[in-house]
Amino acid sequence: MPRWHNLTSQTVIGPDSVGKVIPVSAPARVRARLHAAPDGPLPVVHRGRDAVYLDLAGRCLGVVGARATAVPCALRTTLDALDATSAHVEGGVLHLDGEPLVIGRLVDVTVPRLVPATAPDPTGPAPLPGDVRAMVGRGDGLTPYDDDVLCGWLAVHRGLGVPTPDADAAIRACLDRTTLLSATLLDCAMHGEVIPEFAAWVATPDDPDRTATLAAVGHTSGRGLLQGARFVLDHLRGAA
Repeated sequence: MPRWHNLTSQTVIGPDSVGKVIPVSAPARVRARLHAAPDGPLPVVHRGRDAVYLDLAGRCLGVVGARATAVPCALRTTLDALDATSAHVEGGVLHLDGEPLVIGRLVDVTVPRLVPATAPDPTGPAPLPGDVRAMVGRGDGLTPYDDDVLCGWLAVHRGLGVPTPDADAAIRACLDRTTLLSATLLDCAMHGEVIPEFAAWVATPDDPDRTATLAAVGHTSGRGLLQGARFVLDHLRGAA
């Protein structure tokens, strides 16, 4: 049996089975990827007390507990801790150590739209904060610092409704230089998908409490996101 803690079981009564499931919530794209996935085992990329990350068709799929950062490529649980060792997909449902994780609710991970009071109407994207080929994958950990900077840069442009096709293409061409999780989060940022702390900050970027909350995410991830986002906003304010 899997080592789950603080798990509230839910009984599912259906024509084919009666059993225990782990209720989860998920972003829409995560649910769609699971529904499209073939049945079979998934490699475990990283596992810990608060999160498990899997390789689903070349992109990272996370399962996060109550204390983990709710990355936009993850299924969200309310568990205090988890420590799964195996995973497989069956009928579009992820199973960890044999336990099904059933999506009961969709969560919105879209970056809020920035209003004119927050930033002037842009005529085009801000310059990149550096050479993409040198930035992607530079830094330590599961999400290298410069990748987080790029995620913040991309996400703010999505909030402004400004496409960045040249930057997107350059970043996509370098995704093999970074970790699977970070490459997936860069793809999420290109789709305007962000963590809750970033979404809250974007809504009021001058709020010191929300700034501090975002900066505290991860070892350096929050600070990287802030740097990339502020680079765009400072550029636009300077151009106004």
